[in-house]
Amino acid sequence: MIRGKVKRRIMTIFICCCCIFALILGKLGYEQIFHHDEIMEKAMNLWERDFTVAGLRGSILDKNGNVLAHDIPSTSIMVVPAQIVDAHSTAQKLAEVLGADEDKIYETITKRVSTQKIQPEGRLISDDKAIKLEEMDLPGVYLVQDSLRYYPNQSYLAQVLGFTGIDNQGLAGLELQYDEILSAKSGALNIPFDAKGHNVELYNESYEAPGRGMDVKLTIDSQIQDIVERELNNLMQRYHPENALAVAMDPKTGEILAMVSKPDFDPNHYEDYDSDIYNRNLPIWKSYEPGSTFKSVTFASALDLNLFDMFKDTYMDKGYEMVGGARIKSWRAGGHGLQTFLQVLENSSNPGFVEIGRRLGLDNLYSYVTNFGFGSKTGIDLPGESTGIMFKKEVMGEVEQATVAFGQGLSVTPIQLVTAFSAIVNGGTLYEPYITKAIEDPLTHDTIVEFQPTVKRQIISKETSDKMRYALESVVANGGGKQAYIEGYRIGGKTGTAQKAVNGVYLSNEYILSMISAAPMEDPQIVLYIAADAPKNDILYGGTVIGPIIKNCMADILPYLEVEKTEDQLPKKYVWGDVNRITVDDFIGKSKKEVSQEGLLFEFSGEGDTVIDQLPEAGTVLDEGGKVWITLGNDDVGETIGAN
Repeated sequence: MIRGKVKRRIMTIFICCCCIFALILGKLGYEQIFHHDEIMEKAMNLWERDFTVAGLRGSILDKNGNVLAHDIPSTSIMVVPAQIVDAHSTAQKLAEVLGADEDKIYETITKRVSTQKIQPEGRLISDDKAIKLEEMDLPGVYLVQDSLRYYPNQSYLAQVLGFTGIDNQGLAGLELQYDEILSAKSGALNIPFDAKGHNVELYNESYEAPGRGMDVKLTIDSQIQDIVERELNNLMQRYHPENALAVAMDPKTGEILAMVSKPDFDPNHYEDYDSDIYNRNLPIWKSYEPGSTFKSVTFASALDLNLFDMFKDTYMDKGYEMVGGARIKSWRAGGHGLQTFLQVLENSSNPGFVEIGRRLGLDNLYSYVTNFGFGSKTGIDLPGESTGIMFKKEVMGEVEQATVAFGQGLSVTPIQLVTAFSAIVNGGTLYEPYITKAIEDPLTHDTIVEFQPTVKRQIISKETSDKMRYALESVVANGGGKQAYIEGYRIGGKTGTAQKAVNGVYLSNEYILSMISAAPMEDPQIVLYIAADAPKNDILYGGTVIGPIIKNCMADILPYLEVEKTEDQLPKKYVWGDVNRITVDDFIGKSKKEVSQEGLLFEFSGEGDTVIDQLPEAGTVLDEGGKVWITLGNDDVGETIGAN
């Protein structure tokens, strides 16, 4: 009986085991038949090693499509530690080719991981190194496609463009601002390996194609940028300031046409420079007292309220004004005497602007200054913008009101000043500045997003703006901006000579020299601001140092913008010490004896008695003492005669 029970139990257990085994087989069969693809995918994920294939980051272009930053396909090194046969030998050979530390390479290639990048030594290697490694055919060492960010113009527009890091991610400037738009999806080369790291030849490799980032087109005009960069490089070499900056804007839209910050750096090798250089885009970051350039804002505000007739009403500048017990002096000893208010602006009279500030009153002055955008960010689409510093209205007393009126005691950024000045000359409209024109498809170049001008508010009336254009042109023709005067072009502007303040203390003999300008004043197409911090020069005035630089820029920019010369401009007022300007006569067809013009030198070449050619041509404007070459024939005999 006991034996029968044992047999039944054994049979029951056997039947249960058979059922369990049948269920397992059934389950395996079911999974193999109905879930085969899913199981294989999971298995391949375990077997495959991913070799990243970098996508191409989008390019950054100027408004005309010129490339400012783009990706260049390159090569990087990746290793599979399990496949390396002789780690010491492999490390030695890699170190020799890469010029790297052998111990560091050995530590990298012996890590207990499936795949490992060698970086930074193995990132973006040269073609020569890639060829050498390919010829060595080292087990476990793979060459994979990567991309190198390249800035073809080196330091050109450096702080604006910024740079990318080792993984091609944006770290500064527009590269950071538009990192998500510029970034490309990486692809991958998937190779199946077994647990020991050997290739599984039964299955094929798979490839996921990399993507491309969107292109970013800027409002920057490379022609204008070239000109401004050239002149600021000359400024740095001649005057050796601590730093210098420039901003050019289209006053009708707020588009940034050029932006320069010196000293600059090469984004291709940003790691070689101090972070204070590459992290500070001075036109939007630097904040300082604007000095007399700010007087254009105060003057426009007073004109808008009809507080004086700038041609008829007068102010007596006796050399100083007393404000709250403080003596505010004129830059000219003894003052400028009796002036019209237009002359107050031309002569940049601080006492005169104290009077204008009084007429405005605190409420109006504060309202206009803040409406022009001072004390708040402009909203430009660049990282790192500062707000500047503006007094709170409740703490402004009589002295603060007076000093703000002539540009002292407050702190502004260059982009704030350029934006406000653009409103003064464009009809009174304040625009939000912007530097991005469009986002484009990198293959078709179709526009995906296009950025439009953004109007913030109307600050002054069109009538006031018309008056200001005349007044600012008069400053260049008759006042402190004469060094920027160009025959045939109506240029307006205001100079500034601001004493530097550090920790609330003004430094002796250290100034920020600047000038803000617009042209042509009959229809302004460009506003240009240039400033130099602590230039090494005996003549510390914005007009004498920055004025000629503005002139050099405008002399090339205005013809590029197809601005035609005009005779309808304010004549330049000459004072003692100014160089006279002379328009060259037409001498072609005249005899040699008739060739004469007061103030000019002549050099003759050739034989004969009749002028057949001249250089420069008639109508060219030269400084007094300039030379004209006269051709009398085909021979090269010459003589020089002095000015009459």
